[in-house]
Amino acid sequence: MQILALETSTESGSCALWRDGVVTERLCPAGRSHSETLLPLVRELLAEAGLPVGQLDAIAFGVGPGAFTGLRVACGAAQGLAVAANLPLIPVTSLEALAAQADADQVLALLDARMGEVYSGRFERSADGYRLLGEIRVSAPAEVLLPEGGALVACGNAVAAYPALAERLAAAGLRVYAEVAVPTAATVARLAVPRALRGEGLDAALAAPLYVRDKVAKTVAERLSEGGRA
Repeated sequence: MQILALETSTESGSCALWRDGVVTERLCPAGRSHSETLLPLVRELLAEAGLPVGQLDAIAFGVGPGAFTGLRVACGAAQGLAVAANLPLIPVTSLEALAAQADADQVLALLDARMGEVYSGRFERSADGYRLLGEIRVSAPAEVLLPEGGALVACGNAVAAYPALAERLAAAGLRVYAEVAVPTAATVARLAVPRALRGEGLDAALAAPLYVRDKVAKTVAERLSEGGRA
């Protein structure tokens, strides 16, 4: 099984190649847009492996939620590569990738959604990945649902971004894995493998980012009402 994975839902973009259990990953350079760096990294990764795109079994991508522009970059790049080589696409949510990186039985994955909000999702370990319990939400840090009882681990860059959220997690007795901050392409690839083996790939024409919310930025009036600047 050979799978190319793309993940650009946060500022830390990456691509990875899974070849029968061996993963090679490349990180997008900091300070440059993913739209500028992702595809050159993909070409470099495949060239070093001596692997044409047409010999891949599938392309996995971080479907979101996350940065709007980043989600479009990963989805668009995955679609372009998949159409050219007639390959299936496998979407993996950024929050599931975070949960898998935490490697605990119960995980609350939390990503900074900007605009003073948090993407959140609760996951439990399954036979070949992580299963979402409930739904992925976007909310203010004070409104993130914290489950009662049970051994639960929290992770994601929203914890560091919002001190009030970190305080709520501590008060609720949740362990925080601070080192698990952003999803990686290597994890997206690993989660995609069993889905590819089951033939769960998606036609490239049907792929779309998971935005969760439709609003990209607050209006001037909204920022001023919250004590911000115009």
